[in-house]
Amino acid sequence: MKKLLFSLLLGVLIIGFVVAQEQGMRQEVMAGNYIGEGGQQMKIQQQANNQMRLEVGGVGVDCPFNLTQEQVQNRTKLKAQLSNGRNAEIKVMPDTASETALNRLRLKVCDEAQGCSLELKEVGQGEQTKLAYELKTQRQSKVFGLFKARMNVRAQVDAETGEIIRVQKPWWAFLASESEEE
Repeated sequence: MKKLLFSLLLGVLIIGFVVAQEQGMRQEVMAGNYIGEGGQQMKIQQQANNQMRLEVGGVGVDCPFNLTQEQVQNRTKLKAQLSNGRNAEIKVMPDTASETALNRLRLKVCDEAQGCSLELKEVGQGEQTKLAYELKTQRQSKVFGLFKARMNVRAQVDAETGEIIRVQKPWWAFLASESEEE
């Protein structure tokens, strides 16, 4: 009887261990280098005020959220806790989000020295809250083809799907032509 009970207990422990390995163990994010779900190298750094910085492909973004990581088959999944309590998975990395936003805005590069920035933030309200990257920059334009003007533009990219959520330009953008970026 003791052998049977011991065998059952051992079986339950083994099954529990296998299930935990399959589902991954979620824990707070630690600074270091990881391999993301898509096989990309991720660098996570500790910043001031308990913030983390995520860098992939030379593009970095500060993460002002409570981040957790989950190991699944030697790959790391990142999740951010949103204000509505939902854990949003960061499936799209900053390099991909930046490229998507730049393409949509018809820009070639996002240079911080020239006022371009990429930020990870919450967008939407209530149950519609999402995690998104927001690229902000200024573009040279000509209003009526005559007057030079700087146009503030923004593009938001969903961090879970990679889709463009929103593009914002000034109200007068339809009157302006945007110069080609080099």
